[in-house]
Amino acid sequence: MTTSHGLILHLFLKQQHGSVMREVEELNLKVGYGIEGDINANPISPRQILVVRYEDIVDFAIPPGELRENIVIAGIKPENFTPGSLITFESGAAIRLTFYCEPCKRIAHLVDSLNSLRHQRGILGVTINSGRIHVGNKIQVHTNKFPALSEKPYERFLDFIVKVPSGKVVNYKQIIQAIGVDNSYIRAIPIYLKKTSADDYPIHRVLDSQGYLIKYVPEQKKKLESESIEVLDKLDSLSNRNRYFVDINKYLYKNIIFYFHENANSY
Repeated sequence: MTTSHGLILHLFLKQQHGSVMREVEELNLKVGYGIEGDINANPISPRQILVVRYEDIVDFAIPPGELRENIVIAGIKPENFTPGSLITFESGAAIRLTFYCEPCKRIAHLVDSLNSLRHQRGILGVTINSGRIHVGNKIQVHTNKFPALSEKPYERFLDFIVKVPSGKVVNYKQIIQAIGVDNSYIRAIPIYLKKTSADDYPIHRVLDSQGYLIKYVPEQKKKLESESIEVLDKLDSLSNRNRYFVDINKYLYKNIIFYFHENANSY
């Protein structure tokens, strides 16, 4: 592990969907939440914050804030700014960097090719220690402090699903939040489950968004009941068939924050 020193040049806040990034002098980071007042604050998301190196946006002549970043830092070499790094601030606040932010069509107008921004759009992260940060504050970046999360959503899905404990369930909505993808990815979850069904992953703990069991998860009812999860059934008026479901208020896994805060206390 190496430690590098830099500083904060710019800070931005997005307060609601569709609004522009608002430049501010300080941000309040809250552990297990993200940035206070920011639209992307979410206890179970690995993409609460986007951090960008000033040196990267200068190369592309991109004005600060245009990449929808929250924090612009300077003075850190690219080899020291990587997923899995820990950023600490003078106030005691700390961010774990999780994975590179993927270039998307929302910023396509800024460059000739989105491919040119691969690994240049910044790195996403989560708050693992609370505190206020200010423009001009000094920072330290501790490289390779944590395991980096995969850039591939399917691999993050696998990494997440093995952490759902016996006797608990998760639904589609939780999954897309916990693996840090857009809501449109909810259509990919059935594909992921089918792809994984032959492997030794506990996909029987996954329910659809309404809490129903999933038809292409082998022996799901039997496996859930073996973990003392009560499986109920009711008549579906559309198909005129009984459908199995679980009371998600009783069995939902609510400690998802642990997924990306592993070993956070060790720093």
